[in-house]
Amino acid sequence: MRRIFWAGDSTVKTNKANTFPQTGIGQVFDRYTKPDVIIYNHAENGRSTKSFIDESRLATIYNEITKDDFLFIQFGHNDEKDQDPARYTDPDGEYIVNLGKFVNVARNKGAYPVFITPLERRLFNEDGSIVTPSAHLPYVNAMKKAGEKFDVPVVDLWSMSREFIEKTGDADTIKYFMHLKEGEAKWKPEGQIDNTHLKGAGALVFAGMVAKGLVELGGIYKDLIFEDLEL
Repeated sequence: MRRIFWAGDSTVKTNKANTFPQTGIGQVFDRYTKPDVIIYNHAENGRSTKSFIDESRLATIYNEITKDDFLFIQFGHNDEKDQDPARYTDPDGEYIVNLGKFVNVARNKGAYPVFITPLERRLFNEDGSIVTPSAHLPYVNAMKKAGEKFDVPVVDLWSMSREFIEKTGDADTIKYFMHLKEGEAKWKPEGQIDNTHLKGAGALVFAGMVAKGLVELGGIYKDLIFEDLEL
């Protein structure tokens, strides 16, 4: 048995019926893993590296994680919120420091940390081009710097998801995100336009990109993924 612990935000979180059809990447990732891999998804809505640590969520993982487990670390969306001191982190300062704390938790228990850059948002200009620059980019670059600093492998979901969203286009990516028609969801009867959170189809697509990234890392990371999948 191999175990993955996942720390992250609402793009990763396991959702219940009360938020259906919203679906997190961590919620469906077992579609890509070998049968003996178990996933403990600790991701929660609205969390940044700072708030996740401050609320003792990382401490909970420390108490549960053990030797040869994996810790997937995926943050960025909420670290960007510079109007919220409870969540904001400077990308080249506290964000990297906090990522180091996640790494220490894993390594102190003999587990393997993995950084996963944040999922890109579905944002297009009126001419159909994807919005540039991406708000995530400073945190993507900072996570890559942290990967080098702490010698942690990085799965660059941001680059893969941005390329996919741009290539697929405005109209054809709507189905992957939480665009709800009026009456489609009982908890949101008025409907909504949400270009951050995912429906099931989107979660599967982007979870597949994480799986592909692990396969490309090779070794113990590739060995988590079911061999016969086309990624």
